[in-house]
Amino acid sequence: MFFNLVFRNAKRSRKENLIYFATLVTAVTSFYLILSLENQGVILYLKDFESEAVDRLFSLMPILYGFALFLLFFLVLFANRYQLDRRSKEFGMYLMMGMSQVRLFLLLLAESVLTSLLALGIGIGLGSLLAEIISLATSRLIGQGIIGHESSFSLLAVGYTILGFLAIQIVALLILAGSLSNRELDRLLYGQTAKKQNMGKTKNNWVTFTSGVLFLLGAYFLIIRYFWLVNIPMIALAVVLGIIGTILVIRGTARLLNAFALRDRNAKGLKNFTIRQLQENIANRATAITVSSILMMFSLILLAEGGSTIMSATEQLDRDAAVYDFTLQGDNPAIQSFLTSAEMTPYVSHLNPLELAYMDQDVSFEWEELRQLIVARLPEGMADPTIESPDSYSITEDQSAAENLLWILAGRMGGYLIRESNYNRLLEAAGEEPIQLKENELAVYMNSDYGFGAQPLLEEIIKESATEQTAMGEIAGEPFYLVPGLPMKDLVTDRSITIMSGLVVPDAFFEAYTKPNSREIYWNFTMPEAIIAEKGLMVPMKEASELISKKGFTFESYLQNFGRQLFYIIAGSYTMLYLSFLFLIIGCTVLALHFLTQFKQTMRRYQTLAFLGAKREQMRQSIRKQITWYFLFPLVPALISGTVGIIAMKTYIRFNVEFLPSIMKMLPFVFLMISVFLLIQYIYAKAVYKTSTRELEQLNFK
Repeated sequence: MFFNLVFRNAKRSRKENLIYFATLVTAVTSFYLILSLENQGVILYLKDFESEAVDRLFSLMPILYGFALFLLFFLVLFANRYQLDRRSKEFGMYLMMGMSQVRLFLLLLAESVLTSLLALGIGIGLGSLLAEIISLATSRLIGQGIIGHESSFSLLAVGYTILGFLAIQIVALLILAGSLSNRELDRLLYGQTAKKQNMGKTKNNWVTFTSGVLFLLGAYFLIIRYFWLVNIPMIALAVVLGIIGTILVIRGTARLLNAFALRDRNAKGLKNFTIRQLQENIANRATAITVSSILMMFSLILLAEGGSTIMSATEQLDRDAAVYDFTLQGDNPAIQSFLTSAEMTPYVSHLNPLELAYMDQDVSFEWEELRQLIVARLPEGMADPTIESPDSYSITEDQSAAENLLWILAGRMGGYLIRESNYNRLLEAAGEEPIQLKENELAVYMNSDYGFGAQPLLEEIIKESATEQTAMGEIAGEPFYLVPGLPMKDLVTDRSITIMSGLVVPDAFFEAYTKPNSREIYWNFTMPEAIIAEKGLMVPMKEASELISKKGFTFESYLQNFGRQLFYIIAGSYTMLYLSFLFLIIGCTVLALHFLTQFKQTMRRYQTLAFLGAKREQMRQSIRKQITWYFLFPLVPALISGTVGIIAMKTYIRFNVEFLPSIMKMLPFVFLMISVFLLIQYIYAKAVYKTSTRELEQLNFK
């Protein structure tokens, strides 16, 4: 009998409170995904090349897991309070019919465990499926030859998910039992009536609303002004002002609804009832609504930041400019002997000891003619920024291509020199045609990852000068000419030490204008096509890496460089998107349960409306409008504050990070993320509407 009651109640509870059950399933799924990350193919790959960084990442996972459990605990606690209010009459009847409080607690515990086990089963199943999809998609996206796909199912992740989830459920249930034991029987039987709300005077409400707007504007100013400087006190002040401002704006707006309703003397149907229900639902719950709004704001910011990290992946991980698979530095004779030895020969192709050096400082160098051609292409009225502000340095997407080009070349035009023969071997390895430089000809090398349009502009200027045979400057008193059409390729494997710009010069020029002690040699080579065709890319590169490591040479491989970039993307995007999703789910669930709790407390009003002649369709329309505006109240401030936060993040990235993906390339993905964000909001609102109308249908209308 007892267990039949448990099964029946658990089934009915899941059906009537589907929002809560779906949230539990989602939480379990997200827990499993983050805990099983260690078993995904991309992480197994990273462990081979970035083991220390991966270990540091996983040392932070318990913190992330604990933080997620902390948030979910309060969500479960709040949901259990809603369950208590919804089923208070049922619990009162059990006690009235002689059930002891201990037996009632055991009943609730059994129901909770049964529901939790079902949520765990569904959540872990969905999590396993999603983990496999993510692992396979990552493998396909990055390259099956680099990252193999293996099953990512993890028993350890399952164990930690079950342990953490059941722990917070039991603790929350114990708190619920304490709250239940403190309630009087009559309060359980007749429920908690809605308290009369004090809406204040219209004048005071306008002051509240205006004060909130001013607080928010102050917070926005501080966060945009000081976030990129990482000024912690000012950022903390902005957060406090933002929280207070959001509370005041939501509370002030809700309380002003009554004034707006009174202006419309010809309101039809249940318009005034809808407005006053909404007003009562929000005004004195402004703090809880603000919490949901702030969670949504953080969700939006993290979603945009995680999305931009993913969008940057395609540009950071591509091999369009990369040529070599390995680069070695150190004892040059020893490296040459090793790379040409019998044990390394099967792994070496297109060996190129690429030599770089700075131009001798005693050699006069000027490029005034080229500078003037670039200055002529600056926006109208703008002077040469490298002369106007020589101590500053700025290369950004927002500047003109001419401005960026001047900054790139200033101080670097006569900097690095690259041997023509070395660069031709690089082009040969890349399958490009070699260049042929005459005695007084040079070619400008520019890193293709930087510049924001500077490279096409430079190519245009060089082509015009080549057509007109115009000298671009003088070296040691002799004019020099620039050759167009130089293919831009990475000079070495490690992209972190690839120079931004330099000059490709004839070998004789290199010998004449550089000193031997200033020269650096990078020993580059690629993997032979035959061994790649036989073993794939991953296996021979790991074998070659082991042989080089045994000799103690300093080296960088493409897979190491690739792994480093991939680690930053995985660590950033996975964490941000995970927290974004978690914040959004919790924020929406809190909103949904708050509305349903208030709806339960005001059910008799709908019965009164029915007695006064209101039709059920009118009441359903009223509920639909209430829910729409109830979700919009926190959503609008979240969107505005989130936009400001994204602007602040973009400013920080511009001044502190080398790479910033193009805004135009990010827009489609950003719109997709916002669409997902709004879709989840809509799903929750729709679920709340269905639950509310189902409760409405259970009323005994006359």
